[in-house]
Amino acid sequence: MQILDFPPVSTPGPIDPPLSSHLNQRIARDFAPRWLAEWGGKFILHSKPAGPQALRLDGNDYLGISGHPEIVAAQVDALRKDGEFVIQSGAFLLSDHPAHRLEQSLARWLGKEDGLLCQSGYAANTGLIQAIADADTPVYVDTMAHTSLWEGVRAARATGHAFRHNDPEHLDRMIQRHGPGLVIVDSVYSTTGALCPLAAMVEVTERHGSMILVDESHSLGTHGPGGAGLCAALGLSHRVHFITASLAKAFAGRAGFFTMPRAMRYYVLSESFPNIFSSCLLPHEVAGLAATLDVIRRADDARGRLFAHTRRIREGLTELGYPIHQGTEQIIALEAGTEPDTMVLRDALESHGVHGAVFCAPATSKNRAMVRLTLNAALTEAELLHFEAVTRAIAPVVRPWDWPIARRQRGRVAASV
Repeated sequence: MQILDFPPVSTPGPIDPPLSSHLNQRIARDFAPRWLAEWGGKFILHSKPAGPQALRLDGNDYLGISGHPEIVAAQVDALRKDGEFVIQSGAFLLSDHPAHRLEQSLARWLGKEDGLLCQSGYAANTGLIQAIADADTPVYVDTMAHTSLWEGVRAARATGHAFRHNDPEHLDRMIQRHGPGLVIVDSVYSTTGALCPLAAMVEVTERHGSMILVDESHSLGTHGPGGAGLCAALGLSHRVHFITASLAKAFAGRAGFFTMPRAMRYYVLSESFPNIFSSCLLPHEVAGLAATLDVIRRADDARGRLFAHTRRIREGLTELGYPIHQGTEQIIALEAGTEPDTMVLRDALESHGVHGAVFCAPATSKNRAMVRLTLNAALTEAELLHFEAVTRAIAPVVRPWDWPIARRQRGRVAASV
């Protein structure tokens, strides 16, 4: 039975066997209504291809370093020289391997003792949490924390306790109720650009004899001295137990990383499934990331431009009535609410050549879908002016002041008066 009427392929090919009745029922119950009624038979994340003149605000290369000549040269050189490289689990790599040298460089940059490279930020989070928590560890996770952090809690078979977003007082009460454990926060939240009140979170953690893990995926490279992240910017690195990060954001690569005390290295290599059962990074990836670290440490001018662009665009959107009060950093959430309304917003932006990324469940709560815009240091004055003109032109069409998040904010303001 065919549940959904997808477009036929142009040429005949292999035919798969029928699915189980249970899976067919699950698709019909959980996905088909969304596909047909809300998305109109088209995948919500896919729309117009971005042409050569499109303004792309749907990526994570915050410093605009993709294609940097130093990075490309390092990758090409590695591809030419590493013919004898053995593809194997990273757990087998010896201490003189280039990957291990990069791990040490990244750890020193962050003010930590040691660290491990992983296949992705997702693998870094799940693998680390699996190694440092278990069924007897209460884990306290910000409600807006990245899904990979929640999956790490599940992989550890730990009990996860959600605390209200950016609310250290609620965290304090939760730890009093359930006991010391592991606290997990993002430094900059990936859907809204909200900045974590990290100093207060660390104080609560220390007061209760707990550990804290900070995911710096969206602040590594962009914040702190030499781009070393929010923990370094606030002088908290020596008080934070673990720092994790995707290296697919400001690093514009394909990897993840987490820090740890040096004494834990071989324990983690014996306990973390993503590190044991995934192959190591390839030589040109390691070489490219090492060159990227050098580029990022020198990128103060790019960081300055990124912050200037962020202030300018956020101020302009706020003046136009777009409710973006939930964040402050280079990630901007245009939270239209329902998925159909978000598709209208997406189409309005793309009709003027501006491309963001649609975020919806499971990346967001139900009926809190959004177009996420990510700014970068390479934006030109012409591109900034174009974006400002487009958001001004479509405002009467998409009516951001009527979005649910705008109405909720007005209600909170009225209640506080």
